[in-house]
Amino acid sequence: MTIRLLGPLDVIFGDSVRCVSGMRRKTALATLALRVGEVVSTDRLIDVVWGGRSPVTAVNTLQSHISYLRRLFGACESIVTRPAGYCLEQGEIATDVQLAERLIDQARRSADASGRAAKLRDALSHWRGRPLDDLSAHPWLDEQAERLERVRLMAVNMLTDARLDLGEHASLIPELEDLTRRYPFDEAVHRQLMLALYRTGRQADALSVFHQIRSRLGDELGIAPGRSLRALEEAILHHDAALDPPVPAPVARTPNPVVPVVPVTAGHLLPVLPGQVIPAQLPAREGRIVGRLAELDQLDHAMARGRGSELPSTVILTVSGTPGVGKTALAVHWAQRVAGQFPDGQLYVDLRGFDPSGMVMDPADALRGLLDALGVPPHASPAGLQAQVGLYRSLLAGKRILVVLDNARDTAHVRPLLPGSPGCVAVVTSRTDLTPLVITEGAQQLTLGLLSPAEAYTLLAGRLGADRVRAEREAAEEIIDGCGGLPLALAIVAARAAAYPVRPLTRLAADMGSAPLDVLTGGDPATDLRAVFSWSYRSVGYDAARLFRALGSHPGPATAHHAAALTNLSVHRARLLLDELVGAHLLTRHAPGTYVLHGLLRAYAVELWRQRESEKCLPCR
Repeated sequence: MTIRLLGPLDVIFGDSVRCVSGMRRKTALATLALRVGEVVSTDRLIDVVWGGRSPVTAVNTLQSHISYLRRLFGACESIVTRPAGYCLEQGEIATDVQLAERLIDQARRSADASGRAAKLRDALSHWRGRPLDDLSAHPWLDEQAERLERVRLMAVNMLTDARLDLGEHASLIPELEDLTRRYPFDEAVHRQLMLALYRTGRQADALSVFHQIRSRLGDELGIAPGRSLRALEEAILHHDAALDPPVPAPVARTPNPVVPVVPVTAGHLLPVLPGQVIPAQLPAREGRIVGRLAELDQLDHAMARGRGSELPSTVILTVSGTPGVGKTALAVHWAQRVAGQFPDGQLYVDLRGFDPSGMVMDPADALRGLLDALGVPPHASPAGLQAQVGLYRSLLAGKRILVVLDNARDTAHVRPLLPGSPGCVAVVTSRTDLTPLVITEGAQQLTLGLLSPAEAYTLLAGRLGADRVRAEREAAEEIIDGCGGLPLALAIVAARAAAYPVRPLTRLAADMGSAPLDVLTGGDPATDLRAVFSWSYRSVGYDAARLFRALGSHPGPATAHHAAALTNLSVHRARLLLDELVGAHLLTRHAPGTYVLHGLLRAYAVELWRQRESEKCLPCR
């Protein structure tokens, strides 16, 4: 059994992955696993699990959590009660931290560069993201996560040195340039980049890297480069022969393999590839997501529930919500967390269902891209959409692959792209509810809500710095109130504030109060709130669009009777239009029979209504 901490926390039993439900249970297990073989006191566990705000029932509740973990492990001996607390026994239990550190130690003691590189690659493969990524913040856990990140960076540095010894200097340059941007004060990374550049004949560029870090260290930290970096500069200036690249060993050349195909069903050909194709297409994510712990747990439980059903089938999860609420960010964050449970790969496609250009991706084009990712050459792909769907599902049969279908327009947009294997999971994001997938495919729905004021404050402080937000608390709260908990709006306004660090937040708050949609634009359609809203607005029918505009001038919650009066339609027809707007997440059900507009959507609706009435410039509506 292996407890994995280098990414989202989970437990490996043989070939199966088991998730741990509940944030406090995860935190308790992580605390014990980080001190495996040692006794962790009850007081320490309670402090970490409850973040210093423990209830009077904490001891009893902790005992309940330990009992759950013992049942999960299937052996009570795994977590032993001691007079001072609890101990996770070594026994048959290992952690990915132990496995990675053991491989790093073996690499450190190896004299063979090729062997070192292999060990270090194996060690780094245990990192699946930020360590302890799905645990609640606590100073001790944050300290452990930072320590494990430092271990990873050390292993990366060791691997780079091994690859330089193997003569891979040319291929390392792009990676090292990226690392120097991410770690601008790391002298070891800059030393490696200088050496790689020098070995490719770029002496001037190598010296430029030295001058850049020397200036940065002096200007920002008031220190000079270390002895190793200065010695390398001197050696480069004198063309020291010790810097020359190693002589590569001769490599035997082999002919390119022929890729045969074998029939799988009538009319289909399944490629037999020379090596396993393991796609890893998930986009990068930006640090820790703010809030959303309940939603992440809901996705975890939905996947576990789908996999644990008596008649297992493909698990389909849908994430819908208001434009700008963070559907893609949540889906990608969760997908990165659970990627380790899908050893056969992760597929991702942006379907552009609400693209500002109107160029929605055709399912056939999306399918062709997925087949490419699975290693199917164009000549081996059958003609016709249905035949390609059959090949796609044949390739996924018996495998555990995660498929993320982002920004779908409707159910028809994604149905051909859904896998058919019980081991696969599909996550679909859309501005519409995709209810037909629930009815016909058994999909499990998650509607993403707005951030709470506290979460919005955390997001703003994280982007602008806690000191700046604290110094202008009243203005910050006005900005937060104006954004109404919409993550995209908060991100845009934070970017504008960050671009002008000396401009007071009170000025930005005043601009938000007078013309919020003028403030909430980031320079391109994806970060212009008007444009983002317009993609959903243009997806609804004529009468629904007319009702949306009219609701902008209606104060407070509206009912079907209000909607009927605003549009001169029957109450029954008005109720159907309200449901259409709710389905497009342009409107929210406030209570049974009543509906409300988000403040920023109301501002957008008012703009459209005034524009329509004064200029009549929207003939399509």
